[in-house]
Amino acid sequence: MSASDLESRVVAAARRARDHAIAPYSHFKVGAALLLPDGQIITGCNVENASYGLTMCAERVALYKALSEGHRQFSLVAVVADTADPTPPCGPCRQLLWEYCGDVPVVLANLDAIKARHQMRELLPYPFDGRLLGE
Repeated sequence: MSASDLESRVVAAARRARDHAIAPYSHFKVGAALLLPDGQIITGCNVENASYGLTMCAERVALYKALSEGHRQFSLVAVVADTADPTPPCGPCRQLLWEYCGDVPVVLANLDAIKARHQMRELLPYPFDGRLLGE
């Protein structure tokens, strides 16, 4: 399978995950998908809560799901929202994606097309990580 076909599969999985989003307050549904080195795809959607602070972003849902299943290496992240412009991960998601996924490609898409491609280092150019803790 070509890199383009694989990327398309991951974006399609993120689009499907978006359908499961629980967003009764913002109505802003997001889907995310993580590609594992073996080709497996782990997905997540945003889950809102009335107290907003307990809301969980799609990227973190996918990441926590993958980590809780023992996965520790990731090849690609895709994020899908119903917006004309690309919707990048929020700050906390960028931090966690950097810490657990490293400098992976990040594909941003809407319901119709891929809108942008970045490396994680472009989205979080000065990350806080273990290097700063003396590890």
